[in-house]
Amino acid sequence: MKIAHLDIEPDVLLAPMAAVTDLPFRTICEEHGVGLTITEFLSANALCAGAKKELAKLTASIGGRRFGVQIFGREPEALALAAHMARDIGASLVDINMGCPAKRVVAGLCGSALMREPELAQGLVRAVRAALPPEIPVTVKHRAGWDDRHLNAPEFACAMVEAGAAMITVHGRTRTQGFSGLSSLDIIKRTRAALPRHIPLVGNGDVKTLEDYIRMRVETGCDAVMIGRGALGNPWLFRDIRAWLRAETPPGPPSLAERRTVFLRHVDLMRTHTPEKKIIHELRKAVAWYTKGLPDSAVLRDQAQAPKDPAELIAVTARYFVELGERRRSPGGPAQCDNSVTAPVPETGNPELPTLSPAVAA
Repeated sequence: MKIAHLDIEPDVLLAPMAAVTDLPFRTICEEHGVGLTITEFLSANALCAGAKKELAKLTASIGGRRFGVQIFGREPEALALAAHMARDIGASLVDINMGCPAKRVVAGLCGSALMREPELAQGLVRAVRAALPPEIPVTVKHRAGWDDRHLNAPEFACAMVEAGAAMITVHGRTRTQGFSGLSSLDIIKRTRAALPRHIPLVGNGDVKTLEDYIRMRVETGCDAVMIGRGALGNPWLFRDIRAWLRAETPPGPPSLAERRTVFLRHVDLMRTHTPEKKIIHELRKAVAWYTKGLPDSAVLRDQAQAPKDPAELIAVTARYFVELGERRRSPGGPAQCDNSVTAPVPETGNPELPTLSPAVAA
């Protein structure tokens, strides 16, 4: 996929998620083949005010990897200044959040509330576009609409492109849905049909498996897919998508040894890039992500609340993977229970599965 002059390969992006897509998490996803990561959504006003917590989230990817920065707000001057800050740390693109359904964000008339003010939203896009050099695209992420009676994603997307957006991402839920119910593929399809062909449309919502990715691409005609919650504890999903797009056999679910290795890699990244006072909290989240669906994982999550020493929690979790592996190898051990892939992994060239047409795959 090409966003203005920026090539993204493979055609899958990591969604910006508050309190999730910090630098360690983004790095894990990058190391497993995601096409592009984007920071947590950042308040333009907080960045302009020099808020330490917000500035700490404005981080470049490791090793010179390309990354995007997502900002939100409703004041053109603040968004323009925040865009300058993203440029200064080397962002490859700046995304404007117009889809967050959180009450505190909507109460400030930001996020998805902007879908009710398309003219103001256009002004924000113009302000950010004017603040950045031509080689840094401005993109917009929004929802299907405010509610089921106001599904204005196609019209809103076109208005954002008219103002200067080079890519649109549509989450197929409305603001009133929040994260409940199902994401609509139809509204994403309609938005793709409404946009100029040269503007990429990214589909977002309910993609947790390779089959979900394929279905999103085939049924909507979108140019790429953005994955959020489906990546929690499952960066191997990006590996499978990359393999499938390259006409290779997807490796499928990770082994326990792989889970343990990646968990410990995530831990090492936290030790380097996460403030010490936050490490125990972030570790507990990681424990829940990487063990979800495995035998006795609920017991481990309960135990994870007790340790105050990060080293103790890391040791307990690492030992859990080893002991579970030993139990599986012993006669009468527990059957494997793994939520990494909830549907069969498509084989390359499987005639029973939908395939991307050349137009979609391009």
